[in-house]
Amino acid sequence: MKTTLKYLLVAGSIGLFSCGSQTEAKTESNSENNTEATATEATGAGQSGVQDATSNPNIVQVAIGSKDHTTLVAAVKAGELVDALSNAGPFTVFAPTNAAFDKLPAGTVDGLLKPEKKEDLQNILGYHTYVGALKVEYMNDNQEYDMVYGGKVKITKQGDKTFVNGSEIITSITTANGIIHVIGDVLLPK
Repeated sequence: MKTTLKYLLVAGSIGLFSCGSQTEAKTESNSENNTEATATEATGAGQSGVQDATSNPNIVQVAIGSKDHTTLVAAVKAGELVDALSNAGPFTVFAPTNAAFDKLPAGTVDGLLKPEKKEDLQNILGYHTYVGALKVEYMNDNQEYDMVYGGKVKITKQGDKTFVNGSEIITSITTANGIIHVIGDVLLPK
């Protein structure tokens, strides 16, 4: 009986000790989460303010890391769409290169980056964004997709090349929240 009582006391002590450790760990974890939430609220950052070094990068993070998409990143920031494109998605973004923006008439990009043109800029960027993941291998010739802006883009195929509104998809990059299709032209709603 004494031996059984000792085992019960030891087991009970271990149980209480481990519960206390878990409670402390949960409290520390909740405290860290609350601190992160408070920091996010204080800075006004949304989803884009979440720092995570272990997950795959999202569409915005990949674009920020590309030297060929600095104009697109500037436009996304000016259009206040960083948080929207950092969310879970999935999204498909047809991403014009800097050279694609350079093809526009002089002053077009600078004009669109002005605060009073934010709505126009959002419409243009929305015309480059589809809600869902569109892989090139699933795109068919003459297929159309409704974009966020409300216009449609048309897919065409020529051999093993795929085009969106006549602009060739140069490469495709899978991200944590969708797909980026790099294109050589800015798509303008008709």
